[in-house]
Amino acid sequence: MSMETGTRSDFFTEPRMNGLTRAMLGRVYTGAADTGETLTTIDRVIDGDLDSWAAEWEATADRVAAIGDDCVRRGHRVSGRNALLRAATYYTACVLVVDGCKEPEAIRTRTFAAYRRCWEEYLRLLDNPPQPLEIPYEDMTMPGWFFAAPGEGLKPTLVMVNGADGATSYLWPGYGSEASVRGYNVVVFDGPGQQRMLFERGVPFRPDWEHVVTPVVDATLKLPGVDPERLALYAVSQGGYWAPRALAFEHRFAAAVIDDGVVDVSAAWHAMLSPELKELLDSGERDAFNAAIELLPARVKWILDWRAKPYGCATFYDTFLEAARYEITPELAARITTPVLIADPDQEGYFAGQPRRLYKMIPGEKVHVRFTEAEGAAGHCEPMARSLAAQRFFDFLDDHVGLTGS
Repeated sequence: MSMETGTRSDFFTEPRMNGLTRAMLGRVYTGAADTGETLTTIDRVIDGDLDSWAAEWEATADRVAAIGDDCVRRGHRVSGRNALLRAATYYTACVLVVDGCKEPEAIRTRTFAAYRRCWEEYLRLLDNPPQPLEIPYEDMTMPGWFFAAPGEGLKPTLVMVNGADGATSYLWPGYGSEASVRGYNVVVFDGPGQQRMLFERGVPFRPDWEHVVTPVVDATLKLPGVDPERLALYAVSQGGYWAPRALAFEHRFAAAVIDDGVVDVSAAWHAMLSPELKELLDSGERDAFNAAIELLPARVKWILDWRAKPYGCATFYDTFLEAARYEITPELAARITTPVLIADPDQEGYFAGQPRRLYKMIPGEKVHVRFTEAEGAAGHCEPMARSLAAQRFFDFLDDHVGLTGS
């Protein structure tokens, strides 16, 4: 699976490290990272060594968390919450690579717990703290947060769908906080296979996300100040598959932003395979395929381990078969009636060409928005162009929920 690279914005030859660094620098705009802290951390990282990456980001996170804790103890609430937010972001940089480390479970357990503590303390210290949610879902609940917009009366509400591995803190601050300052309520949550649902409750992905989004909508409509006629949806990364799938069945949204559009999740999986592995998979050689995967170099296999975990399948062969179920067919696309904006960046490393395909498949109101390298907006989900993306996304959403000119 390729990752986007730039020219002067290449920091590592290891593509995953390079992509994560670019994404971290993009979060500086939201206050969730600091340029100096990012650069001094990556300067200490050994290129291609994931244990080094995890250790250095954890060290930075520990240091910044200690600053935040000290500020809070001394009554400096704003300084404290800002530092704790950055620390939470840095801990997630560890969580995302643990499957390539020597002691993955120990690092994941430690850094995810530290992330949660910093993130939830940051939320508690906000001027208008969000309401924690437990969204009814089958025989359990999904954890989330409701950020109420200031003021009285009914407000438009943005429901945010994450990607395959993103933390809720990647949605807020960022596009969630951008929505809030424009007058939206915001709902973020972990769905099946995502963060707390995976790490703490052991619930894997599922392809039929209408059974996830509809319960979220049902719960959202029961919250105070939510205008049922002005619901909006934002979905990022692999959420670019889950959201269109849900929109084929869930028609209560006034508008949606798909960042980036995904038609076939399995295409990214097949891109990781050699011709020999593809032949074994296509011919149904389950045992031979799994054995061959185990012989791959560690630097390749960790990506497969990491990507496979949320699917909850017994073997890699089974995971590849499961990923093939994650597809937007023409029949599904034809059912989408919600006006949609589909983002399509240069150097889309996972789903190249798929945003345009999705756009062509949807029959109703739609906008196809290119993000270019010349704008500094290349790469999966425009990681280093958060301000430009927010402007385009919310101009579209505002027009559909009656906030234009606000």
